[in-house]
Amino acid sequence: MFIVFTVPRSVAAHVLAVLSGVAVLVVALSVAMAYVQARRQVEATATEKVISIATTIAATDDVREGLMADDPAAALAGFAEHERALTGADFVVIMSPSGLRYTHPDPAQVGEMFVGTIAGAQAGGTVVEEYVGTLGPSTRAVVPVLADGQVIGLVSVGVLREKVTAQLRALMPQIVVAGLAAGVLSGAAALVVAYRVRRQTLGLNAADLQRLHDHHEAVLHAVREGLIIVGADGRVEVINDEARRLLGFSDDVAGRRLADLGLPDDLARMLCATGDHVDTPQVRGGRVLLVSSREVVRQGRRAATLTTLRDRTELEAVTGQLGAARSLADALHAQAHESANRMHTVTTLIELGRTEQALQFATEELRATQRQRDAVLAAIEEPSVAALLLGKIAQAAERGVRLDLDDDAYLPAGALGARAGVTILGNLVDNAIDAAAPSAEKLVVIDAEVGAGQVRLTVSDTGPGLDAEGLAHAFEPGWSTKATDGPIGRGIGLALVRQTVEQLGGRIQVSPGAGAVFEVQLPLSTNPDEQPEELDE
Repeated sequence: MFIVFTVPRSVAAHVLAVLSGVAVLVVALSVAMAYVQARRQVEATATEKVISIATTIAATDDVREGLMADDPAAALAGFAEHERALTGADFVVIMSPSGLRYTHPDPAQVGEMFVGTIAGAQAGGTVVEEYVGTLGPSTRAVVPVLADGQVIGLVSVGVLREKVTAQLRALMPQIVVAGLAAGVLSGAAALVVAYRVRRQTLGLNAADLQRLHDHHEAVLHAVREGLIIVGADGRVEVINDEARRLLGFSDDVAGRRLADLGLPDDLARMLCATGDHVDTPQVRGGRVLLVSSREVVRQGRRAATLTTLRDRTELEAVTGQLGAARSLADALHAQAHESANRMHTVTTLIELGRTEQALQFATEELRATQRQRDAVLAAIEEPSVAALLLGKIAQAAERGVRLDLDDDAYLPAGALGARAGVTILGNLVDNAIDAAAPSAEKLVVIDAEVGAGQVRLTVSDTGPGLDAEGLAHAFEPGWSTKATDGPIGRGIGLALVRQTVEQLGGRIQVSPGAGAVFEVQLPLSTNPDEQPEELDE
């Protein structure tokens, strides 16, 4: 015969089995302890009873007088039996100080020596013992009978052990019923716990849960989107590797308070926001992040905020490049169209025999283009920035906007890092062209100057300018006065400008009123290739 043990199919079943086993063990131990306690209580009661009866009998005058009589046995026999029947004791033995019995339930034992310990009583004390006497096992007490301070006799009162056992048996039904009640309650509690465990574990077994945990960890840390969960108490509960990278955390911040992580206020508010937010742009460490958050509600109360982070820096760069290429293509198309018109003009003049006028017309066009190019290269010695402005001039012209350099504009080579200059001027000029295009004058002016260890860049336009709300929110990620366009929308350029300026230790401000004027002040660069660490990512 083989006994087969099967593993419970689910965690809930396993918990139920364990709790049931524990309940059975606890109930068994409780019943055993209750039995031991009841036995001790019955025995203690019996001991107290025999001591009390023996002490009371020994103090009576009838006993003293009987012991001093000529025939103590005859004088005390009736008294002893009366007291035994009255108190419910199994025997009352009155004896001489040496232990010679004067009374006994069995008359044949009268005149015999007492069987048991009496030395303590002979000395004036009380002896309590369990002893097998002539009537069988008993709990007995022996006390002295005193007269004028002298021991003149001894009294022994006992209860047979079978009576104590009978009392204990009478208590057993109560103990068993209490044990069964405890078992039923323990079983019910085990079922409730197992039911809740089953609900929480979806009836899965330990192996299934382990696989789910492994899959969760693998997906959590392998996914290309950042994920962070912030509890209602403001502490980070879960964060994956991508979220740590995007937020600039070098170590695991799970369990730490969000307020202690040094995040920007607007980003920190998003990570513990209430309600749902979808694809809100944020700038962190030179990166453009799309932040989506969802409030997790349990039992009608906010439990946590789950936030996903998507890095759209590269996409934004590609989108910007694509837009620039499209604008440049449009500009080239317009220039090609304009050049065709000019070529037709030159060709017609030649056909009409007006060669000198044709040559003069062509020369003036070349001179105008060269003057514009020479003006930019003379004022802007940084090659990357100069190339940027030449491209922006063509883009602006395509939209009917004139992009001019201030007459006193000057930016020497090395005064401003190439990447920083392209990021700052590129976004400010794009913003200015968008603002100036609908205006009547359609003009954007760029100024640059170096002095007192600083570089000052100014971009102004003839657009409508910014109102009070615009001045307050102009540099916030995702805010824009223009309609959303593109995969991540507007409101990123000025935020990137502010981020770059602040990382370089500079400041940016915008003037109120008609026609926006953006002014950037930066410390003079000592290394033309120097960039903030975050910008190199």
